[in-house]
This record gives sequence, structure tokens and C-alpha cells, in this order.
Amino acid sequence: MIQYYAARAREYDRIYDKPERQSELQILRTFIEETFRNERVCEVACGTGYWTQYVAKTATSIWATDRTEATLEMARTRKLGAHVKFDCQDAFNLPLPPQPFTAGLAGFLWSHISKPDIQKFLSSFHSALKPGSIVVCMDNVFAEGSSTPISRTDSIGNTYQTRRLENGSKHEVMKNFPTESELLKAVEGISTDATVQCYKYYWTLTYRTSLSH
Repeated sequence: MIQYYAARAREYDRIYDKPERQSELQILRTFIEETFRNERVCEVACGTGYWTQYVAKTATSIWATDRTEATLEMARTRKLGAHVKFDCQDAFNLPLPPQPFTAGLAGFLWSHISKPDIQKFLSSFHSALKPGSIVVCMDNVFAEGSSTPISRTDSIGNTYQTRRLENGSKHEVMKNFPTESELLKAVEGISTDATVQCYKYYWTLTYRTSLSH
């Protein structure tokens, strides 16, 4: 997966150019700006910083992390300000920050995590956040005719897509499409006020981390 996103770095943001998705993307951009206003945000899987740029408009500070240096190099060229720090980190093993963050964003990562590993990810993610922090996870809904077709499903229910890059290389990529009930169940017992919003092309899961985490 890391090799795929490193190879895809320079064409990654084109996924946001699809005409049919523009109205929903505008909804998400506005939602992100308002949700993280005046917050200190830990962002995981920031990629090229596409969503970081909208968080940066209203957040007090952002620690934007990703496993892939190629995408982080592109993110840094956005020059979002001194309140934004890009850092190469593993979302499954985040270091404890000197001061826990008050909010968290995980954009388009959930679908690439094997189903049995979701709790491991959430445990690491929440470790960087204060109890009661606001969290937003968002990702894709499978949309026939717009999404890349699913090429196979493995024995534990993970689904995969075969993707071709501009250089002609083909890559099999895990891409899961969780249901609303699966999302809510994943944060049951470790969150409060969890809500899921499903659109045609995207979903959001919003909640606050448990006061006892």
C-alpha cells in the first residue's frame, strides 16, 4: 500500500476532480472547516495535504501525519502556515505527543485497513487525543459507475480493487466499504455521540473519544 501511494503521489488529487462528486466535496470541505475551528488537530493519513488545507483555515494547529514521504513532500509545498506540521508517522504506532490534541481527522484511511485491525488503529489514534476530543473519519461509499469495481473479496471480508496508474503499472489495493452499523459498532464503548452521515459518494463518522480512554 505504501509503495502504491508513493507511486501515485503526483496523480492522487485528481480523484477529487470527478464532476459528479463536486457538490458532496463542498459539503465535506465546509464540514471540516467548521468542525475543527479553534481545535488542535491530529490528522492521520494526510497524503498530499488535500484535506489539511481546509483544516488549516480554521484550526489552531495541525499535526498532519502520513507513512509516505512522497506524498508528504507534495503536502509541504502547499505552505499552509507555521501552525501546520507535516510528519512521517505510522498511524498504527503514533508517538505520544507532549500535549494531547483536542481533535482528530482520519480521511480515506479506514477503507485501507484490514477489518481485524480497525481497533488497533483506533487505539493508536486515540492515544494522541485528549479524552472527549472530537473525531472525524471519512471515506468512500461504493458508487456503481463512479467507483473502481471490486475485483475480489478475501476470506475475512476485505474487498479489493485493481488500479492502474498513468505509468501503466497495475496494483491490487484493499478498499473496504463499511456499513453504517459496522462503523458505529467499531467505536462502541470507546466513544460518545457517534453519528454516521452517508452521502452518495462519501461517508463521515463523527464522535467524541471516551472520557476514560
